[in-house]
Amino acid sequence: MSNHLACLALALFALTSSVQADGDIRIKGLFRDKALLEIDGHQRLLRKGQSTAEGLTLISADSKAAVLEYRGKRSTYKMGSRISGTYAKASTPPSVRIWPSAQGMYRTTGSINGQTVDFLVDTGATSIAMNRNEAKRLGIDYLVKGKPGWATTASGVTRSYGVRLKKVWVGDIKLHGVDAAVIDGNFPRTTLLGMSFLGRLDMHRKGGALELRKRY
Repeated sequence: MSNHLACLALALFALTSSVQADGDIRIKGLFRDKALLEIDGHQRLLRKGQSTAEGLTLISADSKAAVLEYRGKRSTYKMGSRISGTYAKASTPPSVRIWPSAQGMYRTTGSINGQTVDFLVDTGATSIAMNRNEAKRLGIDYLVKGKPGWATTASGVTRSYGVRLKKVWVGDIKLHGVDAAVIDGNFPRTTLLGMSFLGRLDMHRKGGALELRKRY
């Protein structure tokens, strides 16, 4: 282990004075304002400002390095970095913080049935809502399995299909059996994270961010 990683492991050890467990963190991918982490064998895509249940927060990232913060201490990691040490396991329900865009919208990356999806948080949407192209990409056979209905969009009243999603994952929050609507058109451009998901969580604003927390 390099001196840098050894020092980081010692720092993490010093910072965790409560319940601890062996941890393994790997930097698997670096992008602008995003980093793909592997924590104890589970992959997690973090956007700038988001935190994991273990308390790791992504401060910044580009194709060369990511800056992560753990209990007030910031360190820089390059692609392929591995940190073997100790960190506090989550003792509270899983949560995620979503920071607003320059336009004041709350966007985040998650997954539906194991496939990556970009979400736009919309408390005015009754359920998760996606357009037909996104549904096809995700392998959702809405024409056969969906319940026909109608939805009002920017282009007028359009046929929609109610479906049940097996698994929706946002940050460290995973919910099973989430209702969704597939709009038989090109809207919405970005999949809406509506109340069929949000309504099962606790939501509040914290420091400008929207914090979602799973209920136990």
